[in-house]
Order: sequence, then C-alpha cells, then structure tokens
Amino acid sequence: MATATKVILVTGASSGFGRLTARTLARHGHVVIAGMRATRDRNAGAVRELEELAAAESLSLSAVDLDVQSPSSADAAIAEIAARHDRLDVVVHNAGHMVLGPTEAFTPEQLAAVYDVNVLGTQRVNRAALPILRRQGSGLLVWVGSSSTRGGHPPFLAPYFAAKAAMDALAESYAAELIRFGIGTTIVVPGAFTSGTNHFAHAGRPDDEATAAAYDTHYGEIRASIDQRLADLVPPDADVQSVADEIARVVGLPDDRRPFRTHVDPSRDGSEVVSVVADRIRVEFYRRLGIEELLPSHAAL
Repeated sequence: MATATKVILVTGASSGFGRLTARTLARHGHVVIAGMRATRDRNAGAVRELEELAAAESLSLSAVDLDVQSPSSADAAIAEIAARHDRLDVVVHNAGHMVLGPTEAFTPEQLAAVYDVNVLGTQRVNRAALPILRRQGSGLLVWVGSSSTRGGHPPFLAPYFAAKAAMDALAESYAAELIRFGIGTTIVVPGAFTSGTNHFAHAGRPDDEATAAAYDTHYGEIRASIDQRLADLVPPDADVQSVADEIARVVGLPDDRRPFRTHVDPSRDGSEVVSVVADRIRVEFYRRLGIEELLPSHAAL
C-alpha cells in the first residue's frame, strides 16, 4: 500500500511541468527534492523562489543540483538526497529538451544531444537511484512522456518525438525488470500543452541553417506556425497544472490501484485510444512469452 508521505525527486524542476509538479507534490505533504542544473548561477533564482515558497507554506521542498547529462552529477545528487532523508521513494523523470525545425537540418550530433537529455538522462538517474529503491524493496518511477509517442507525429519536431518514443520504450522494459523488486511504474502522458511550459520558448534550432532555409519555399508557413497549430488544438480552459495534479494523484494511490499509463490530454488527439490498443498488445505478448507475472496484476492495464 502507498504510504502517506514519500521522499520524491523531480528532475528538470526549474520550470514547466517539473516546477509545477515539485510544488504540487510538496503541497500534498510529500518531501520533495527539485532537481535542476546550475543551482548557483543560472537557476539560482528558481532555487530562491522554491525556498521562499517552502518557508511561506511550511513545505518540505528543497533543491538539489542535478544535471541529467552528467553521471557524476546524478550520483552526487542521489547521494545527497540519501544523506538528507535516509531513503528515496519516487523518481519523477521529467527533465527533457525540445527542438524545432526540419529534421534533415539537424546534425547527427544534435539528434544525439536530444536523445542524451531525454533518454540517457533517465538512465543516469536510474543507475544512481535504483540501488536505493531495490534495497528498500519498494519505490515508484514516474516517467513524463508525450502524447506523440502513441498519437500523431507532426512535422518539424521529429528529434524530440523520436527521443520521447525511445524513453517510453525504455520505461516499459524497466517496468517488467523492476516489478519483482517492488518498484512500480507509471507513464504520465501529457498532450500538447503549449502554454504554461517553456517547451517552445526554449526549443533548440538546427545548426545547418542553409538546409533549414531550403524548406521554406514549400513548408515555410507550416514550419513557422506548427507551435500555434498545436496550441489551437488545446481548449482555452486547459490548464498545465492538470499534469502536476495527475502526477500527485498517481503518487498518492495504493500500489495496486496505480495506473501503468495515464493521459492528460485536453486536445483529445487520439493517443489514449492508441495506447489502450498498444498496451493490450503488450499484455498479450507477455502472456505468449510466459512472463505475464511481470505485468502489474491490477486492472489498470
């Protein structure tokens, strides 16, 4: 069963989903550590805001310096959390980076960098955190995915969507490999929230500007407006806070009631329907392999 108070690490918590999630989980009574890079310089303001909120509302909310692209940083952050709290119950894999532009115009090194943040970053944190969770015989990994993984793939966002799809596949395999240790998995799938986050504002651009410009004749208008087209799919009353609220809900559920995958998609882009089919295929495949005991036993699947 779920305990009332958990020690939770949220990666990428300086802004967007991560910042909202860290605050929301703390307000639900959990001990929350907001992982973010450059806590002494670029994100020093975010740390101050977090400390001020914690003091004003008597929250157990603090920051830790965590760069998911650095194994030594991940190791040090997890060690610091263990020293502070003697345990770690939940890791929210939220850190990520978006890029925007014609796929051809991104260098292979740029694609690798997007993959490094969105996929390898989770692996670095897992390798640091999972020994603690395995020793405890309990824990939860929450992976913040994307509706693009099971829904549509609009153009000019391919490196990001490809990385998110890889992260989703990694999460599925990890789920089966960790269930016998008492470690659960939930994949939270936000839709295309284009306000309340910094995804598009901070999106990277292709290094090969000449190739990118070659697309303008045929795709210039679409390329320039793809973020607005996505925004237009989202109802005006959609609130990005709903993603943080869903993560808090999932964390608070008993182990046998927690969903394997949950969607927060006000645009209703169809990815939830595709997910149901895909997860049923996964269940049947595990049954054919004779390893169905590695699936959660509850009806959430």
